[in-house]
Amino acid sequence: MTTTHGDWFQRARLKLRHLQLFAALDEHRNIHRAAEQLGMSQPAASKLLAELEYLLGVSLFERHPRGVEPNWYGEVLIRHSRSIIAELDNAGEELAALREGNSGRVVVGTVAPGIDLLAQAIERLQLELPQLRVSIDTDVSQSLVEALAEGKYDLVLARIPDKLQGNRFIYENLAEEQLSFVCRQGHPLCARDGLGLADLAEYPWVLEPPDGLLRQRVSEQFLRSGVALPSQTIETRSVLVSMALIGRTDAITAISSDVARLAFDPRRFHVLRFQDGFSLKPFGIVRQKGRRLSPGAMQLIQAVRRAAEQTAARAQA
Repeated sequence: MTTTHGDWFQRARLKLRHLQLFAALDEHRNIHRAAEQLGMSQPAASKLLAELEYLLGVSLFERHPRGVEPNWYGEVLIRHSRSIIAELDNAGEELAALREGNSGRVVVGTVAPGIDLLAQAIERLQLELPQLRVSIDTDVSQSLVEALAEGKYDLVLARIPDKLQGNRFIYENLAEEQLSFVCRQGHPLCARDGLGLADLAEYPWVLEPPDGLLRQRVSEQFLRSGVALPSQTIETRSVLVSMALIGRTDAITAISSDVARLAFDPRRFHVLRFQDGFSLKPFGIVRQKGRRLSPGAMQLIQAVRRAAEQTAARAQA
């Protein structure tokens, strides 16, 4: 059995073709389809896999009549294979950008409250590094951190997921996400100050599904206040659907304060005024431990930090 310490990959003669095969097998769970994707014959793919299993001294996939399924050993190699392939893809794009006279490329993912900070950071970077290419995706924290682990992002702005592996990531806190309750202009509650949750409970609500963090936070606040949850609730993850519904009815929605400020036109929508503020979990910069970031990515991190500091200073002023 080949030991998996030190330079095991050299002794096992691990090649890029092996990594590509692992990724293809993970996607298709079928050797024939994986081989087709890689432009090789099924016997050649089977031989490549069998050679590596022999050199490692462990089976990586369970063979079934209809395909293959990775075992724990296979899952480990698949995860790292995807990360290495993504890193090589990123390197190619960064080299191409440098050849074209650009300052490189940064791929970043963010939760909703990080959008405004990124916008501020990029505004600053456009003056300092006008040729830097920045690609931005939005998603929930769990998905973003999982994609970060696979090498799809240089960094993400996210909350700490419940299953975050502390030995694999570095987390740097940025801010707490404030929560706003929004209705249409002309709603019966618009003219009232010092509202409590009991004042809102009698109206319809538009909320994300129960598995969403924001929905869970709203439910938690109702329970803590001893107020029954709203009986009329429409569920959607779409901000646009929420806007359309509350714009035509007396429904109320709960949304990130940053999103409310960016997306909800104050001529059409009203942020209700409460006695106490509501906040969600903090969010921050998450990156892989031990991964060396490009100069462009480090510049973006610095710009995001400055944006967070300036936003906090304005809030306290």
